[in-house]
Amino acid sequence: MTSSYRINYQLRAHKRDPLIEFIKGLLLTPFILHAKPRKPVLTSPHVGGNESIDTILATGTGTSNVNNDDRNDYQEEDKPMVDANLQRYLEIMKSVEVMIEEHRRKAVKGVPEHSRLHRIVPSVATFFTPLPLEAAFLDANAKHSIAARRFVPPSFNDIRRILNTAQVMAIAPTISLITFDGDMTLYDDGTSFTENSPLIPLLIALMRAGLRVAIVTAAGYPGDAGKYEERLMGLLRVFDQQKLSEKLLERFYVLGGECNYLFRCGWKKSDATSEPVVGLTYIHPESYQPSDMLAWKHEEIQELLDVAEENLKRSVSAMNLKAMILRKSRAVGIVPIGDVKIAREQLDECVLSTQQRLLEYQQMSGSSKTAIPFCVFNGGNDVFVDIGNKLIGVQVLQTYLGAAPEATVHVGDQFLSTGNDFATRSSCCTLWIISPEETEGVLKELTPLLTIPAEEA
Repeated sequence: MTSSYRINYQLRAHKRDPLIEFIKGLLLTPFILHAKPRKPVLTSPHVGGNESIDTILATGTGTSNVNNDDRNDYQEEDKPMVDANLQRYLEIMKSVEVMIEEHRRKAVKGVPEHSRLHRIVPSVATFFTPLPLEAAFLDANAKHSIAARRFVPPSFNDIRRILNTAQVMAIAPTISLITFDGDMTLYDDGTSFTENSPLIPLLIALMRAGLRVAIVTAAGYPGDAGKYEERLMGLLRVFDQQKLSEKLLERFYVLGGECNYLFRCGWKKSDATSEPVVGLTYIHPESYQPSDMLAWKHEEIQELLDVAEENLKRSVSAMNLKAMILRKSRAVGIVPIGDVKIAREQLDECVLSTQQRLLEYQQMSGSSKTAIPFCVFNGGNDVFVDIGNKLIGVQVLQTYLGAAPEATVHVGDQFLSTGNDFATRSSCCTLWIISPEETEGVLKELTPLLTIPAEEA
């Protein structure tokens, strides 16, 4: 392997999902070999009128340069081609479905590395449920006509959506906890929940079906319910307007700072009017955090953040970024100054270099200090280092609320290795979306599959 190739591979690896790339490669074969273009109709002034290529090839008339061998370059019949190509795609998806199930059986036996899928995709994550990929592909094909396409092969986004649909189909009968990222999942980046969001009735439907619903966000405001209430004002206002019961509201949680600050929804007295309103109540860490989290020392947390801050400052200086350092009690990051847009490549450079620096720092510290978990991620136009991560956050909620990994799904938009949703793959099922509109789409697939108890209907 040449040096330049190796460098390019390392730079591109964090932008790819190996499982999706594997499936995309499999589907590319039937697309190339069988999805031929439609038969053209040729018009020539040398042929009496508009004669099709069939007439030219059959009679030899006209002055066209098309010969009989060219007949094989075109698809003769439209519908049979679509049906045949769909069948080939379905065979491939069924084969991957079988490989995933074999990987799950090996994982139960404690040897997932012995599965065929692991040998082909060594970084493949844990699968907590089967994935009905064949049925999911049929659903996606009905919406996006994948098998009928002759010039655009099945894409990354096609496969990502198929995996989402398969996961929804698989988890719907047993799901008890659903967690969401905030920005670009429930609302646009840097904005807040509005009262007219189409996601609100869907979230209420999940709660009525008995699910615990939680927002697991990087936004960290230590113990400050008011800050989170501002971001969720539209949602909480609708809860209030609909006079949802306390029992229903207690199924909604917010976990901030990745895993550090937990709040529960419910009725409480307004600070301004003393009238009952829907709001968030802070839950003290001793009530839900495991002992190893409670053992993180303040001094060691600050020392880790000092190292991260030093590297971020160096990155800002080296790349002449118009950004400032923002330090919090359990986080540090860079945010743009004004309306500046920082390039994704520069953000990724900050993430990868800071990850490397912190890992080196922890290795050099040896056993004298606790290896405190951290998360460095590209937030779209900022970079943050948080103490803890969403893997721990989801696990904390699972323990606190009694939800098993196979009954938990996390919905987020940052599932590349520089994103902070990536880690949740080790603790629960996941749905990879790219916008609040896609979140709406997956919830519209999920909610009809749920059973709403009679007392909640």
